[in-house]
Amino acid sequence: MTTLEHRRTRVQTYYGRRGRLRTRRREALARLLPVYGVDVHGGPLDPVELFGRRAPLVLEIGSGMGDATAEMAAADPDRDYLAAEVHAPGVANLLLLIEERGLTNLRVAHGDALDLLEQRIPPASLAAIHAYFPDPWPKTRHHKRRLFQPAHVALMRSRLAPGGVLHAVTDWPDYAEVMRRTLEDDPELVNRYDGWAPRQPHRPQTRYERKAVEQGRPIFELVFHRR
Repeated sequence: MTTLEHRRTRVQTYYGRRGRLRTRRREALARLLPVYGVDVHGGPLDPVELFGRRAPLVLEIGSGMGDATAEMAAADPDRDYLAAEVHAPGVANLLLLIEERGLTNLRVAHGDALDLLEQRIPPASLAAIHAYFPDPWPKTRHHKRRLFQPAHVALMRSRLAPGGVLHAVTDWPDYAEVMRRTLEDDPELVNRYDGWAPRQPHRPQTRYERKAVEQGRPIFELVFHRR
């Protein structure tokens, strides 16, 4: 099956909701996406061409409104960050944060992270992949839409360099168990901890996470690396 055929048959892992774009964000997309944006479709990316240097590259899957991503990139200047987000308001907000904070080590891909991984990220090229609070798709009939399933994990793992880290977080207990089993079943991934990982110090607490904690929902963290 070709990449195009696979993309046509692959079940979408995100909900295609439409967020309202206010004038400032609409203008940010038009003005800043050509400067800091990355197309999810096309040939292999050249990180040196994209960032103007050779440095470890981190892929952020589902950056939301981008506040946490911008904070991590600002605190980690020795690595480059590529954030993939499908929803236009979040992309626009992150573009504004890049400009406002002068972040030279952060770019944004507006679209499906799986398309980006398949088409543009070369094998064994990523230092890390972050997937923080992916959509849990809680209804049983929607489980096929979850990001963490064997084929998707195999794709993510294949893009990690040896020793590269796959860092995942969720607040849904049943999805957490599925995530852990799926990651543990991949023969090329190794759990860095005996079960759940402690909170990683580099990961900022998002508004969504604060709300989850306030509502008493536990946070499940997983850190695996490629052999």
